[in-house]
Amino acid sequence: MRLVIAEKPSVAKSIAAVLGASTQRKGYMEGNGWRVSWCFGHLAAAAKPEDYDPAWKKWRLDDLPLLPAPFRFLVTADAEEQFSVLKKLLHDADTTEVVNACDAGREGELIFRNVYDLAGCKLPMKRLWISSMEDAAIRDGFKQLRPGADYDGLHRASVCRAEADWLVGINGSRFFSIVYDTRINVGRVMSPTLALLVQQEAEIDAFTPTPFWRVQLDLGGFAAETERMDKRQAALELAEACSGAATVLSVEQKEKSEKAPPLYDLTALQRDANRILGYTAQQTLDYLQALYEKKLCTYPRTDARYLTDDMQSMVPDHVTVAANICGQALPEQINAKQICDSKKVSDHHALIPTLSATAEAVDALPLGERAVLRLVSSGLLRAVSEPHRYAETTAVLSCAGATFTAKGKTVLIQGWKLYERKPEMEGPGKETDKQNVLPELTDGQALPVQAATVRAGKTSPPKHFTEDTVLASMETAGVKDMPEDAERKGLGTPATRAAILEKLISAGYVERQKAKKVTSLLPTTSGKALITVLPEELQSPLLTAEWEFRLKEVERGELEPSAFIRGIDNMLKELVHEYKPVPGSEMLFPRREKSTRESLGKCPCCGKDGVIELEKGFVCSDRECGFAIWKASRFFTKKQITPTAAMIRTLLHKGRMPMKGCKSESTGKTYDAVAVLEMRDGKPDFKMEFPNRKRGA
Repeated sequence: MRLVIAEKPSVAKSIAAVLGASTQRKGYMEGNGWRVSWCFGHLAAAAKPEDYDPAWKKWRLDDLPLLPAPFRFLVTADAEEQFSVLKKLLHDADTTEVVNACDAGREGELIFRNVYDLAGCKLPMKRLWISSMEDAAIRDGFKQLRPGADYDGLHRASVCRAEADWLVGINGSRFFSIVYDTRINVGRVMSPTLALLVQQEAEIDAFTPTPFWRVQLDLGGFAAETERMDKRQAALELAEACSGAATVLSVEQKEKSEKAPPLYDLTALQRDANRILGYTAQQTLDYLQALYEKKLCTYPRTDARYLTDDMQSMVPDHVTVAANICGQALPEQINAKQICDSKKVSDHHALIPTLSATAEAVDALPLGERAVLRLVSSGLLRAVSEPHRYAETTAVLSCAGATFTAKGKTVLIQGWKLYERKPEMEGPGKETDKQNVLPELTDGQALPVQAATVRAGKTSPPKHFTEDTVLASMETAGVKDMPEDAERKGLGTPATRAAILEKLISAGYVERQKAKKVTSLLPTTSGKALITVLPEELQSPLLTAEWEFRLKEVERGELEPSAFIRGIDNMLKELVHEYKPVPGSEMLFPRREKSTRESLGKCPCCGKDGVIELEKGFVCSDRECGFAIWKASRFFTKKQITPTAAMIRTLLHKGRMPMKGCKSESTGKTYDAVAVLEMRDGKPDFKMEFPNRKRGA
């Protein structure tokens, strides 16, 4: 028997159907010479400090930095049952080989290898590496299984990433919490991302608008105006003098062309989904993952914007599917070659709809998944289309001794812009192509001035970050200082950036604020205070971007993992021994007496009677415990619910709490439910129950 281990039960079910493993067993499926089992995401997590040394449970400055060796992973309490199933299968005398079918990426590799190593398995290992969950892709993938050893570098990089996050997160959080006597969260990628947001707000606060004026001439059918003028009186005097005619000095017409944008990778799609559809980065990733598991979209966590060369012949079929999904006609010419370049694809190709994505299947999808799939499809239609061509006319005129300019634009060939907008793709910030056509003009022509007006304006401050723009900044942070041939630049990876933003929000360092249909990401007072006290090395985008670059070197075998970790160890030692507290920190982190806060109930993590309400959430008053339920966590924000002290008191006393008026992401309708508290590895999790539903619903 050959054993296949997938990342999720739903993926295992799809693989088992293709392999003919149709007999259901406890924790796996069997048949046709195969056994197919699954994880539930990460069955193992990085060991806690107290797992290395019981004394490390206490937060003490003298113990820092905590530098465990060797770094360990342990099976989480809620995963022990499924791990036992996998361990038994891995050691079964009938099992001859194991296939890693977890997600084809760094995290998927870590999930499988942790199970394999913790089970003490020595079986031959193969790797399934696919970009689609369609039956044909699964069959082809099993025909081309690769040796597991080919991915040893990817595994080493994944362990280094986990250890680096643990070292910076545990040591940084403990150190600054002790120094400033308040709960502080520090993260390897989270802190530099927060620094970007704080810096942006500082530039906005420091901005002083500069007024300016322009004189505009109404020339009968079109307008011409001056450059900016810094004196209002001069603009008024010029407008007064422009009472006769304007003379055409020159007319220049140029034909211009805009190439079709490439296909979507994850970050580009998250940015457009936020700008056009209003979805958060995490929502977009969740919808994509669901589409992938339903075999309607290719692998979501990709950083490529092209397909491989061998896919060129398949492009017309995928374009036909995309046109059906969007309800639009096919491009006049499908330029498949311009989206295929194997040199620009590393692990996974760009996002495209699969051939299984029929119009009927799409219509049955929840609203969010359907909108994201249509966005992916429109991206494919644009990418294979002709360039957008237009003629731009610039006329320069003279009046009262001043120079005026008028510009016109005429679209010649719509090209890829034909697929840029659909009704569901309209949103804030969405620009439209306006045709401003100038009349026929000749040099020396005199045009009567029908009116001359002064238009006032002022320079604009930088804009608040949205998820669209902060993702762009994360992607390019530190890029100009990185080697030109660096494969991975910026803060985090396409797969992790959404989670980083959600962590910042749940920790109370960033909040979403909606104004005029645009949702901005703004640092809170706590977020600004944290960046004020963090040293440069922990908030530098360049350093974190360099770490991502080093992780790729580890993956390729060009850098030893020990060398990568040693650099982080040394940085933490220097931090602990040389950092000096920022003067006036009592104003940044005001201390409140805990005795003045009412206890809402016993902490389900440590058992002490002391869960209290803070501005951003409900936490255990024992700092060493770490239990917290954040008001802006994904669980609540997805349902548009803000938990109250009364709700949390009920939850702590009864283990469950009613939630009225929850909003469905898929339909937009409201519903009532009961949230049941489940502790997972010391952290709160929730299960939903619907007592008002009819039996069988």
